[in-house]
Amino acid sequence: MITPKFMPVVVKQLWRHRVRSVLTLAGVSIAMFLFIAVQTLQEGVRQSTQAAAGDTTLVVYRENRFCPAASRLPQFYVDRIEKIPGVVSAVPVKIVVNNCRASLDVVTFRGVPRENIAGPNGWASKWQLISGSVDEWQKRSDSALVGETLAARRGFKVGQSFDASGITVTVAGIIRSPEAQDQNVAYVHLDFLQQAADKGGGLGVVTQFTVRVDDPARVEAVAAAIDEEFRTEADPTMTSPEKAFVAQAGADIVEIVKFTQWLGWGCLAAVLALVANAIVLSVQDRIKEHAVLQTLGFRSGLIARLIVSEGMLIGVLGGAIGTAIALSVVHFGNFSLSQEGLSINVAASWSVLAWGLVISAGVGIVAGLVPAWRAGRREIASCFRAV
Repeated sequence: MITPKFMPVVVKQLWRHRVRSVLTLAGVSIAMFLFIAVQTLQEGVRQSTQAAAGDTTLVVYRENRFCPAASRLPQFYVDRIEKIPGVVSAVPVKIVVNNCRASLDVVTFRGVPRENIAGPNGWASKWQLISGSVDEWQKRSDSALVGETLAARRGFKVGQSFDASGITVTVAGIIRSPEAQDQNVAYVHLDFLQQAADKGGGLGVVTQFTVRVDDPARVEAVAAAIDEEFRTEADPTMTSPEKAFVAQAGADIVEIVKFTQWLGWGCLAAVLALVANAIVLSVQDRIKEHAVLQTLGFRSGLIARLIVSEGMLIGVLGGAIGTAIALSVVHFGNFSLSQEGLSINVAASWSVLAWGLVISAGVGIVAGLVPAWRAGRREIASCFRAV
């Protein structure tokens, strides 16, 4: 590339053709906006479904059931699950959602025994309370601890009551959690949800069990042991690692997001075409100027690098604008794709920002290579004869 002292020359060339440069920047920004939006979807799927080496969480569900309304298991299973070697804890969970189908705005209630939330080793120990308190949640049976994504999307505040799926609760606290599934749910008391839900079996019936295993290497073995324990019961189980369960239950969403990869590649192709077209037109307008530069001592290689730098600058500026807008929309929009009571958050991260800038700069450089090569090979005489 060129040294910083030549950058004013590059900027001046772009400024001389302001309308063309602005239109090209706008096109690149729109294409990169779409590309980064696709990348945030991909990042959300990765975080929610890609298993890590240290994962120790299992989900015990009713066999051949996926929608929470259809999965009904006796709550007393918890005692038998806890006796299985390798199980550290088992928590009965009741799930009620206002929409089991794929949607961008789902309210998911998770009923959990109060001792599993507020105990010394309860789930609240891994959460950060943004506002409210767990103590307030314990005092009222109709209270809820709401994930920050759900609270931001619906505008919930501590002390506010809201209704979904025929269930009315009061927000006792807003939580921030490192777990993707905690960010878009409302945690309520298990016995309250069992009685408040119109359908679902009433007291003594839960949707699933969340199981912690002592060793990540034993996850598959423990899952098989749990299913074997209840294989001959009236309500057999299907046990799988949490992220594998999310991937299976949200298979439709995952497939749709995978398809959007083609949209991302199409956006990159559009950026390449836009920048290349702008540079080709710019080079055609400046053939005689390049001849004058060569006469003044500018070597062909330097002229070629100036042209490539134009492409890189357009790509970086357009990419930065499109990336910034996309990440802002994702961050403030608090979007989450939900299906079967499980959520895949649209995740904005610094890595996506860096990736967008690198990609846009790289595409700009590639777009400028051919025009730069052609301009660098022209002889001075032929440049002066060009019309």
